Amino acid sequence: MNLETTCIHAGYQPEDGGPRQVPIYQNTTWYFDSSEKMARVFDLEELNYFYTRLFNPTNDAVASRIAALEGGVAAVLTSSGQAASFFSVFNICRSGDHIVASSAIYGGTYNLFAVTLAQMGIQTTFVAPDASLDELKKAIQPNTKCVFAETLSNPSLIVLDIEKFATLAHDSGVPLIIDNTFPTPVNCRPFEWGADIVIHSTTKYLDGHGTCMGGVIVDSGNFDWDAYADKFPGLTAPDESYHGVVYTKQFGKGAYITKIIAHLMRDLGATPSPQNSFLLGVNIESLPLRVKKHLENAQTIAQWLDAREDIGFVNYPGLPGNSQYALAQKYLGGTGGCGVVSFEITGTREDAIAFMDSLELISIATHVADARSCVLHPASTTHRQLNDEQLVTAGVSPTMIRLSVGIEDVDDLIGDLEQAFNKLKG
Repeated sequence: MNLETTCIHAGYQPEDGGPRQVPIYQNTTWYFDSSEKMARVFDLEELNYFYTRLFNPTNDAVASRIAALEGGVAAVLTSSGQAASFFSVFNICRSGDHIVASSAIYGGTYNLFAVTLAQMGIQTTFVAPDASLDELKKAIQPNTKCVFAETLSNPSLIVLDIEKFATLAHDSGVPLIIDNTFPTPVNCRPFEWGADIVIHSTTKYLDGHGTCMGGVIVDSGNFDWDAYADKFPGLTAPDESYHGVVYTKQFGKGAYITKIIAHLMRDLGATPSPQNSFLLGVNIESLPLRVKKHLENAQTIAQWLDAREDIGFVNYPGLPGNSQYALAQKYLGGTGGCGVVSFEITGTREDAIAFMDSLELISIATHVADARSCVLHPASTTHRQLNDEQLVTAGVSPTMIRLSVGIEDVDDLIGDLEQAFNKLKG
């Protein structure tokens, strides 16, 4: 099936006389005729539904749909994008291990790796996404277990050279994990460029309506864990908490996802509610239509901003003069990749804040990738603790504004921006 059809039909096949839409299995437990059968399920000798923290038909149907969209073999939903980031790495790492990550990633993920994983004994080396392959290889250590990056970074909008990072990972005998939240499978399918595992914050474009938190982890099934068995004992050695099951032997290409479900979900429980998963599945049906409109609006607004004299800088990979334009043409289908545009107005920090406060249709919010347009002033919110000099060092100017362009009529959005500029002029 083509992508538009996959968004609607993949992951669920109704039975004769059954519900046409994926049902909501809003229950915690399943009934068994015998204790013996339940025992086999608990030992992973037989896969069946028994407790929603691990398996739920609604969750599984939507996860399968996203796996089909990305071209993967298996997937699991999580309760948030942060949980997906954490589980994707922690599933193959333990205390004493090391990961390599692009420095151009979401601030919450950066803190997860730099602080929280470090407290758990897992160290991270951050590398510049534009570094040469030889420079990147210097970051690899004998205990490195994965390489992590974002296809299109939040919020800096740096396009990853996926093939370069895949070469780095595979030459080192480790998988490449890619956060594909901003482009979505509509604009990029990282598996086709060498990535091994893809994650999303489904809270963003996959949901697209600001209705439900969530995340997803998708496995391509391409990485050969047994070829590097000593590096990944969690998958290739007996798991004594399941009476010695060896995931790669028993579950083949489904080993990585099965371990997340059977081990991490069992012990940490970052499971989405079936109601949230149902909403996610419904919203994915319109994903290609929404993404197309996001891109059209963002491109139009980026060009409109770029032509203004009161704008110092516009950052959008879809602009020909942008430093990421060539990579966007290669990896993002010749588009800007998403609906996020950042720009700097000519003036002061106070001017930027006054401009945002003057907007009437576009709202001030921390969210991105919603049907509704919203703005954020990083210098006074996400980077509030930094002075102006530190902001520049961090790549965030005092007058930078992040605009998440929604799917409203673009003329209405431009009209709102125009009236805010006019108020700023007095």
